[in-house]
Amino acid sequence: MTIGSGFKITYSTLAQPAEEVHQAFENAATQVRAGLGGEVPFFVDGEAVETTARIEGRSPIDERVAIAHFASAGREHVAAAIAAANRAFPAWRDTPWRERVRLLRGAADLIGERRFEIAALMAFEVGKTRFESLADAEEAADLLRYYCQCVEDADGFERPMGSLQPGERTLDVLRPYGAWMVISPFNFPLALAAGMAAGALVGGNTVVIKPATAAAATGLELYRALADAGLPHGVVNLVTGPGPAVGEELAANDGVAGLVFTGSKEVGLRLWRDFNRNWPRPTLLEVGGKNPTVVSARADPELAAEGTARAAFGFGGQKCSACSRVYVEEAVAAAFEELLLEKTRALRLGDPLERDTYLGPVIDAAAVRRFERAAELARRDGRVLCGGAVRRDGDLSRGHFVEPTIVTGLPRDHELLHEELFLPFLCLERVPSFDEAITRANRTEYGLTAGVYSRDAEELQRFFGRIEAGVTYANRRSGATTGAWPGVNPFCGWKASGSAGKGVCGPYYVQQFLREQSRTVME
Repeated sequence: MTIGSGFKITYSTLAQPAEEVHQAFENAATQVRAGLGGEVPFFVDGEAVETTARIEGRSPIDERVAIAHFASAGREHVAAAIAAANRAFPAWRDTPWRERVRLLRGAADLIGERRFEIAALMAFEVGKTRFESLADAEEAADLLRYYCQCVEDADGFERPMGSLQPGERTLDVLRPYGAWMVISPFNFPLALAAGMAAGALVGGNTVVIKPATAAAATGLELYRALADAGLPHGVVNLVTGPGPAVGEELAANDGVAGLVFTGSKEVGLRLWRDFNRNWPRPTLLEVGGKNPTVVSARADPELAAEGTARAAFGFGGQKCSACSRVYVEEAVAAAFEELLLEKTRALRLGDPLERDTYLGPVIDAAAVRRFERAAELARRDGRVLCGGAVRRDGDLSRGHFVEPTIVTGLPRDHELLHEELFLPFLCLERVPSFDEAITRANRTEYGLTAGVYSRDAEELQRFFGRIEAGVTYANRRSGATTGAWPGVNPFCGWKASGSAGKGVCGPYYVQQFLREQSRTVME
């Protein structure tokens, strides 16, 4: 999908888009701003549901700005949504796969048509810059299209098998499970919700989508695109509100066939345990990272510094793929560090709706407190090279703004080198050798993304062979550890970062929402 004069915005975009792209975003932002603050229902079986309980969404840019007043689903509403999804399942299961593909491609087209309004809403709601927001909308549409293509390429997942005797014909078929719960995070509020839901839907499952409370308005835009594209009532349901109501119903409701979740390890593991209490059900988890970059003595220091800064501080480090640790060989450490500090200090922190802003606010006051604690530990146990402060000056005092921060000199087993912070916070460590850098990079429970900079082909192969991560990049200017795209970079977590072994954006994702059936017929 293209924007403007053939310009496609992704997380790897380095060139500036045409002026018409900026103008379209700014026009959309004006329109979106005028519509903020209203009463917003959720949707079960195609019907809007209002509740007396409400949750107020506030912008992390400026807490005075109310995004909306959202209906808050209780456990009974979650149960009703699951029941609706189960009622709709037989007809959707039996819908020819080509028709399901047609409808989902229509939803992708609607997201494309509405991308500027969705991106502007996303910027207000979660604080993404205009480029990150537009890329999020682009990715959502591309995920729907890519998963449709995967089903087409597999001819609907029906495959003839061999035979043992004359007249025997066997067909291997992948079939849907039923109703899935889709729990999506705030940081990619459209793309991840769309990708998880699309993986289930294109295979013939139905879904109940629970967006993060901080991103409920953007989640509603996904529901509207799917509903407006013509998906039948009950095939897609959306509930908003606090997580415990969903978790409690998931643990008790036998009508949920599968769970797909992206978020924190703590919440993901709790859901997994509760959901599988009585018997194993398909559970796809993507639960974070503590992603390293390795800089070899044979690296281009300027390239490595650019890619590391982009990966560490894009969207304020609030990506599960964000670079939070960098291990640099001593021989190039001084040059790399100087360039990294120069590039970090040049990043503009501010209102994400403005075109030159590189990073906006963190998501909420809890994230600010987490930053303050991390900065205090860094000053106590290491050395802060830049950043380390909460910004409370001028307009920034109205939101949740923290400085991009680089710290060095921490003890090898320090918690800041091992705990996922989800902040613009980078730990830099000098190491004596390339092999030692890889060893330290692997010293974490997570294994999501990893990057390397080296002009030595043998070193690159050594890195790929030894690094314990599902998504790897070498010599990437646009982001050392970030920037996966549908059909280009399968995004799969190893170790504590994921449960499935097959990633979003990749060719094996849809199959995880399907179960295998062998059909043998004697003729």
